Amino acid sequence: MSDQPTAGGFDGQDHLLPVRVYYEDTDFTGLVYHGSYVRFFERGRSDFLRAVGIGHAELLAGDQPMAFVLATLNLTYLKPARIDDALIVRTRYRAIKGPRLLIDQVIERGGEALCRAEVTAVCIHLDGRPRRPTRALVAAVKPWLTET
Repeated sequence: MSDQPTAGGFDGQDHLLPVRVYYEDTDFTGLVYHGSYVRFFERGRSDFLRAVGIGHAELLAGDQPMAFVLATLNLTYLKPARIDDALIVRTRYRAIKGPRLLIDQVIERGGEALCRAEVTAVCIHLDGRPRRPTRALVAAVKPWLTET
């Protein structure tokens, strides 16, 4: 057994990341707290990049250091998740437009959508100014984009 956590895998253009709901992810009702969905979506986006060979640490340490900020994060809650649920975070990178990455995500349980996210991430210089993504990032993500 590997001591490395899974970064998930691909199903067509979608990256799938399994996550388990733990006690810390829930609110006093036993349902997943709304902010936990944001963390699950972040893991999906990060592990998509990790799976295509782009790690956040490498982006920061590169000769053209860069990071990401979110310009928009629109969530639609459909059904609740509960403690011990096995979920799938489905992530699809749609397009790169200038400094922006357009991303669609959904959290599923047993194939049923529980929460949807429309995300616009922006590539930035470390001083916060927008910048175009590195060539390496574009090359790694381009085969997975669903819009051209």
